[in-house]
Amino acid sequence: MEGDVLSGFGDRHNMDGKLLQSFQKSFVDVQDILDQNRLLINEINQNHESKQPDNLGRNVGLIKELNNNIRRVASLYGDLSHSFARSVDASSEGESSGTLKSDGKANQKRFRSG
Repeated sequence: MEGDVLSGFGDRHNMDGKLLQSFQKSFVDVQDILDQNRLLINEINQNHESKQPDNLGRNVGLIKELNNNIRRVASLYGDLSHSFARSVDASSEGESSGTLKSDGKANQKRFRSG
């Protein structure tokens, strides 16, 4: 019986590890986009300061790319927020309703009244 509970803990630990890897990948993706945005902004500023018509025309495309990147970052943060909220909900449900054994049966927690 103890093996069932411990194996459930291992499954949860594995799930938490996968969730953490997913979060880490998303944060790396966000950072990559933000780094790219920094380069775009620098180029946009240089083009603007040059006041050359070709450079100013190029800024239109660069600003569109920057806007798309900002949308992607917002979407990634939204996905992260949603995933985090789901994991917190799942975690709190597990704590409040008991643990699940590897056979799928609930192991209800019992509280003694004082």
